[in-house]
Amino acid sequence: MPLFTVRVFVTLKPSVFDPQGRTIVESLHSLGYAGVAHVRQGKYFEVQVEAADASAAEALVRDVSGTLLANPVIESFRLESPAPVA
Repeated sequence: MPLFTVRVFVTLKPSVFDPQGRTIVESLHSLGYAGVAHVRQGKYFEVQVEAADASAAEALVRDVSGTLLANPVIESFRLESPAPVA
C-alpha cells in the first residue's frame, strides 16, 4: 500500500482564551513589534499512513486527529491534502 504524509494543524477554538498567545503578543510588543495584534498558538503534526489512496489517508488521519491529536472540547483541527511519500 502507498504511504502518505498528512499535515495536521491543531488550534484552540476561537471561544477559548489562549494565555500563551497573549503572552507572545505582550512579549512582541515589548520588543518593539507594536503591529502584532493577535497570536494563537497551536500544535503541528506530520502523520504518515499507509492507505489505498489519498482519500483513504485523509479519512484515517481525520479520525486519528479527532480521537487523539485534538481535544474536541477546546480545540479544532485542519488537515492539508495528503501527499504521497516519494
